[in-house]
Amino acid sequence: MLALISDGDRTLADVELDRTEVPAVSEFLSPIPNVVALQLFAYFVATERGCNVDQPRNLAKSVTVE
Repeated sequence: MLALISDGDRTLADVELDRTEVPAVSEFLSPIPNVVALQLFAYFVATERGCNVDQPRNLAKSVTVE
C-alpha cells in the first residue's frame, strides 16, 4: 500500500509498504504539496509503463472544440 503522509506522521506505520512524505503545512494549504507529489507519482508510473507523457491519448479530442 502506498501512503501519502505529512512529515513525521506515523499513524499508518503498521500498514504502509511505501510512503511518500510531503511537508507538513496547514490544512488549508495541504492540497498544494499533495497534488505536486501525486502528479510526480503519476508521471513516474507512466514513464515506467512506457506511456508517452508528452502526448497523452485522446488529448486532441478533448481540446478540439468546433
